[in-house]
Amino acid sequence: MITRPLDLSSRLRPGPRGLDALFYVNVGALAVFFLVFGSRFVLAPGLAVDFALPRADAAATARLTTDVVIAVPASDMAVVDGAVVDFNGLGEWLRARINGAAAAGPDTTETPRLRLLVQASGSLPARDLARIYALAANAGFAGVLVATDEAAEGRR
Repeated sequence: MITRPLDLSSRLRPGPRGLDALFYVNVGALAVFFLVFGSRFVLAPGLAVDFALPRADAAATARLTTDVVIAVPASDMAVVDGAVVDFNGLGEWLRARINGAAAAGPDTTETPRLRLLVQASGSLPARDLARIYALAANAGFAGVLVATDEAAEGRR
C-alpha cells in the first residue's frame, strides 16, 4: 500500500501478532470440511459409486409357467413367432393371441388367464418394459414375467 505522500502509515494501527496460528487452524478446518463433506456418502447418501442392480439366486426366482413368449432385443422391436414387429403390431398380435385362446378354450364367457413371458435385452429401457406391460394388460393377459440376459462385462 502506498502511504508516503500523505504519511498514512503513521495513522494506522499495527496488526496483532498473536493470531498467526489462527491461519493454520482455518486451513486445517477447511481441509477437514472438504474431506468429510466431499465423501461419496454425503453427496449421495445410500447410493454407492459402483452401483449395480441386485441379482437373484435360484431360490428367489419365480417358477411360473407362461403361455406366450416374446423376445424384445431392442427398443420398439419384438420378435414373435419368428416375425419382427414394432410395438403397435405387438399390441394387435397380443390381442389376437387372447382371442385365439378364447376361441380354442372351453365354452365359457370368461376370457382365458394367459401369462406373457418377455425375454428382454439387458439394455432395454424401462419405458419400453412399461409399454409392454400396458399392451399386455390392454390385450387381457393375467400377468407378465420378464427375463433379461446377463449384462456383459463391457457394458458395466
